[in-house]
Amino acid sequence: MIKEQVILETGWNLESSYARLPKSFSTRLNPTAVRSPKLIILNESLATSLGLSVQALQSKEGIDVLAGNDIPEGASPLAQAYAGHQFGHFAMLGDGRAVLLGEQIMPLGERVDIQLKGSGLTPYSRGGDGRAALGPMLREYIISEAMQALGIPTTRSLAVVTTGESVSRETNQPGAILTRVAASHLRVGTFQYVAAYGTVEELRALADYTLDRHFQALKRMRIAIYCYFRKSSSVRLC
Repeated sequence: MIKEQVILETGWNLESSYARLPKSFSTRLNPTAVRSPKLIILNESLATSLGLSVQALQSKEGIDVLAGNDIPEGASPLAQAYAGHQFGHFAMLGDGRAVLLGEQIMPLGERVDIQLKGSGLTPYSRGGDGRAALGPMLREYIISEAMQALGIPTTRSLAVVTTGESVSRETNQPGAILTRVAASHLRVGTFQYVAAYGTVEELRALADYTLDRHFQALKRMRIAIYCYFRKSSSVRLC
């Protein structure tokens, strides 16, 4: 009961609209728990803009959420499928070391994705360990926030925590998890995946979801044009 109360006070206000898309678009799974998470850096200004309590995020319960050891109410963790030419030829890809917790509804109603990067194995890991090292996660934190300051739209970084476990790269390095914030994690590769492996209906569902999420004005224009040419009061969209 105490843990649930602390998470509530943190300010998480999560929904999971992506989880309502066809099941083939993603795989539901929780992050892999870590041994001993420790907060390394917290983006306090971003946390506040998201409607989150800085103090609560710095508590043990808050850090457990940032590490994937606890799942806040409203989250439906999943790894997203996508495809593309990352290796010089068309291939099945997907979130190999990241889990999307859900979408945080900010105080003014804006919706942003909350993703944990380095959170463990997924069905898309392609032989990797699903983890991340501290150095690269700190570099992403610094670079993404520098791009934000320069006015270049990109993902943003909320926090980096260490896991208390090592990852093997060229040498053994401290493991870490980055909490990443984005307008969404829809990719060109998401459409490539559905176009290659899905149905026309699934591709239409993804397009409609993208319009709803990012291009409401275009969706209204499309409906208006459709209604104009139909000229029928029986058309439900009108």
